[in-house]
Amino acid sequence: MTSTAGFDYTLTRDLDAPAEAVWRAWTVAEDYGQWASAEEVVLDVRPGGAWSSVMVIPGGTRIPLSGGYTEVVENKRLVMGMNVPDRDEPVLMALDLAAHGDRTQITLSQTFDTAEDRDQAEQGSTMLLDSLTAYLAAA
Repeated sequence: MTSTAGFDYTLTRDLDAPAEAVWRAWTVAEDYGQWASAEEVVLDVRPGGAWSSVMVIPGGTRIPLSGGYTEVVENKRLVMGMNVPDRDEPVLMALDLAAHGDRTQITLSQTFDTAEDRDQAEQGSTMLLDSLTAYLAAA
């Protein structure tokens, strides 16, 4: 992932699940929809592949999201872009997995043009990691 702006965040969490299970949670549509509060999930996980979903937030508001994959290394790294209104280029997020036996360290990172955009994305990614952690613990 290339950094062109100065507002970064990096979140790291240790998960009680093998890397293969974490990878499936991010790359299998049915799994992703369960933990990410998403419907109509379509994931074409390959470089140049596209993804789309409808995020359902508390209160029932539905937010359509879409983007593509720029880098895919199975069970290790996923770099995906999200299409954002009024931006020429997608916003990239890198997901890195480090396997440690039956546990996995996940790291999410992004770079933004403004501190406000970074803070909003970091909050959303923290919520995603909370949901992922709960989903994997129940599996």
